[in-house]
Amino acid sequence: MSDFETVAASEDPNARRGPSGEPNAPNQVGGTSVTPGRPRSLAGDAWRDLRRKPIFWISSALVLVVAAMAAAPALFTGADPADCVLARQHAGPSGGAIFGYDFQGCDTYARAVYGARASLLVGALSALLTGLIALTVGMLAGYFGRWIDAVLSRVIDIVLGIPLLLAAIVLLKRVASDSATVRIAAVIFVLAVLGWTTTARVVRSSVITAKEQDYVAAARMLGASNSRIMWRHILPNTLAPAIVVLTIALGSFIAAEATLSFLGIGLKEPTISWGIDINSGRVHMRESATPLIVPSTFLALTVLAFIMLGDAIRDAFDPKLR
Repeated sequence: MSDFETVAASEDPNARRGPSGEPNAPNQVGGTSVTPGRPRSLAGDAWRDLRRKPIFWISSALVLVVAAMAAAPALFTGADPADCVLARQHAGPSGGAIFGYDFQGCDTYARAVYGARASLLVGALSALLTGLIALTVGMLAGYFGRWIDAVLSRVIDIVLGIPLLLAAIVLLKRVASDSATVRIAAVIFVLAVLGWTTTARVVRSSVITAKEQDYVAAARMLGASNSRIMWRHILPNTLAPAIVVLTIALGSFIAAEATLSFLGIGLKEPTISWGIDINSGRVHMRESATPLIVPSTFLALTVLAFIMLGDAIRDAFDPKLR
């Protein structure tokens, strides 16, 4: 018996000779064959954790329903939300109008269904533009550091100190056009310009951590440029926390759009929006509360779904919370 075999046998009394004739041969531990498994990734671990969370499935189902409602409202109602007859003012449920009619004689349920399109469009595009701004600023500040980080961090602090709704009211007051496209674009732009700071801070922190890793040092030693290191190696490792924050922010943007439309400075008629319908239902709440309750419920469930989904994803991707 060689010296190696003597040491191996003394350390593991159950060691057996493997196919190669050596104790503790590869794929054998204590006489039991071990099959090497596939390497585990962060995304794989997160998915395994998410599959066991009821809150993830509930929130995902709500988000999918709202997305389908926005993309194809005809699947949920055959009524025309613009078909308004004053003779049906505040009439009760009848036929396809399962929640009755509002003060203009419009189908309350149909308007709530079609209102998902504008609200979800504003929220999704605001979150997308927010992500682009936050990724750019956060990547530059976290990777280069020094005076670039100092300047961009001060810009983040300044924008973060501006109240979102108050600034949005001031800026949207300057939009004179009543065109639906112009007002939707204005709301998206204002929400994105004022709401990117939290995501940028998260991206900056992730970049500062990632740039100290060995794979970044190896890429730098192999001659990779700063842009290649940033966008090819560091960016994929900063997307997970950014997506979590943006998912929660999407719900906040939908609520902000409804608030601005409720105040009369966001979207305006003839655009169908939950905020507009909530404002109209509030005025005539004593005659009928249904036109107020229905769009409010749709809005609350949508915002809650995105917030719950973001929380579930955050818990899954953060090892400290498992």
